[in-house]
Parts: sequence; structure tokens; C-alpha cells
Amino acid sequence: MALVEYSDSESESSAEPSPPPPAKKARKNTTPSDIPPLPAAFHDLYATSTRVSVSDDPSLHGGRKRAIPHVEGNWPTHLYLEWYPSNEEFALLSDTISQMRAQLGKASPEPEIHSLLRSDLGVRLPLHISLSRPVVLRTEQRQSFTTAFQTAIRKSNIEAVTTTVETLDCVSNFEKTRWFYVLRVNRPADDSLNRLLGLSNRSLALFDQPPLYAKSTDVDRKQVSGHPSGDYSRCFHISLAWSLTEPSLEARERIASMDLRSLGDLDIRFDCVKAKIGNQISSIPLS
Repeated sequence: MALVEYSDSESESSAEPSPPPPAKKARKNTTPSDIPPLPAAFHDLYATSTRVSVSDDPSLHGGRKRAIPHVEGNWPTHLYLEWYPSNEEFALLSDTISQMRAQLGKASPEPEIHSLLRSDLGVRLPLHISLSRPVVLRTEQRQSFTTAFQTAIRKSNIEAVTTTVETLDCVSNFEKTRWFYVLRVNRPADDSLNRLLGLSNRSLALFDQPPLYAKSTDVDRKQVSGHPSGDYSRCFHISLAWSLTEPSLEARERIASMDLRSLGDLDIRFDCVKAKIGNQISSIPLS
């Protein structure tokens, strides 16, 4: 095909100026409250931190020691209720920890406490009420336990749990290697915390795992109705901070005497039970 020549006048007339770019729309200011919350299942996908060592190295975790040593074929297991505080609730809890530090600063010796509201990287963390001790399942038990526990929860028809803050206290773990500064919670109207604890203890007993709060002899392995065999309402709590040193009696008294009226309007709601086995989390809805 032959090339067609254009005159200078034709080339100039064909080179029309390009249209101006469209005006940018004004960007709407977005506040955190405008952003829709992430689906609950999203948090379960990223609930386990990256493993940085194949052995227990307390220096990587602020001096904390692993409660359950890593053994091939063993799966650390924890049953709990999880709570993601709203922005307003988070601010109130942060202020409570600040007040707690101020009170502990007046005690002698002064314990160093670490907040559980954020990770070491500054990411907000969920809070929880435990329904089990840290226990261990074998590889071949994982699926059968999950199925049994899910079935027990669903058959119980226990509704979503709503509770409120009662007092501040300090408790230790079973090994007495860490102490936790906790919010003790009130007993729900339908006694759902005791009922869920009973289901958890009996489900774990079927796999020869120790109960939480109750004695092993008190757990009837044949009872799966979800009704409690004892009242452990004074035991349920939400941990806010931790320390490697045991607080003195003076420190405990200062914490217990703190004014918690700012937390009085908190309605803490749990609509599912979490079963964490290794790095996998199952979420079991409540009725």
C-alpha cells in the first residue's frame, strides 16, 4: 500500500488540542466508623503469629515461656469466647490500663505490666474468656474432638452470651510463671458461661484432658446436657495485661480498689465459641 502524503495545512488542522482531563471529584473524608467491620472469619485466618523459632525461646516473647512444649504430633488446644472491642470500648480499656499502671507505680516493688490490647507490632488484639486450660490433643484426635465439641454446643441450644464488668483482679496461670490483670465479669442471666464451661470440660474429659476450674473427679463424662455441675461464676475473666512478677498484696489492693464506673455501660457479647487446635480455629455459632 502506497503512503498518502498530507499537506502541512492538513496535518496542522488534524492535530486538534486534546480535551482537558476530567475534574477530580472531591474525596470524601472517611472516619473509622464509616469503614464496615471485617467479617469474623477473617480474624480467624490471621490469629496465629508467625513462628520465628522451632524451640522455646523466651527472649523472643518478652520472657514468656511456652506452657506446652512443642512435640511432634501434639496439638496445643484452647477453647474460648472471643471479643473484639469497638473503638469506644478500646479507648476505655486503654484508659483502664493507664490507670492501672499509675496505681501500680505507687506500690513497692512496682511490677512491669504488658498490655494485651495490642501486639508487639501495634496491631489490635481480641480479648477472650477461657473455657479450657491450655491442653494437648494428638493428631488422630483433632477431628473427632472438633466434631464432638461442635455437636455438644449445637445440641445445648445455648444463646449468645452477654455479660458486664464486675471488678479488677490479678490471677496467675497454672504454672505460676505469669500473672494476669483481669476484668472479672458478672454471671449472665441464663448462666451460659457455666453451661459452656460444663460442655467444654466434659468434651475434653472424653479425650483424657484436664478440666478448667473444676476437679477431674467432678466432671461426669456421661453428662452432655450442658447444665453445670458447679458454679464457677467467680472464675470467669477477661485478661487486659500480664506480668512476669507476682504482684505484692499492696499492688493487688490498689488494683481491686480502682473505680470502674467508666466500664459500667459495657455490654460484652459473644455469639460463638472458638476452638483453636494448633494454628487452625473453628468458630461454633451460639443459638
